[in-house]
Amino acid sequence: MSLSRAFRSTVRDRADRDPTFRAALYQEAVRAIMEGDLPTAKAQLRDYINATVGFAHLGQALGIPVKSLMRMYGPSGNPRADNLLAALARLKADTGLAVRVDAIAVPWQTQPGKPIRDWQRECRKN
Repeated sequence: MSLSRAFRSTVRDRADRDPTFRAALYQEAVRAIMEGDLPTAKAQLRDYINATVGFAHLGQALGIPVKSLMRMYGPSGNPRADNLLAALARLKADTGLAVRVDAIAVPWQTQPGKPIRDWQRECRKN
């Protein structure tokens, strides 16, 4: 589903005036990547890029043509890990954010002898 121009400008306007909202957009994109949900991460990063630095600036900073960068974050795009991580780092630097990752033990994952496939299946359920 494509977003309307009004929605994009609403997100951009709010990101311009609300640093907490801007940080939350970035945080949710990073969280989706960490959870392995690339389609959601790409959509959120696309919104974040449009609302902050823009694709032209990011493409120039990364040395990636703008159209290629836009395709990477499109619905059928498949960014390589190096491009994805470079974009995240550049966005973080350009918008003055820091990222913190916390790892916590999930009780059912700490059971000794439980095969990895079992807890992966449980992760998908939750």
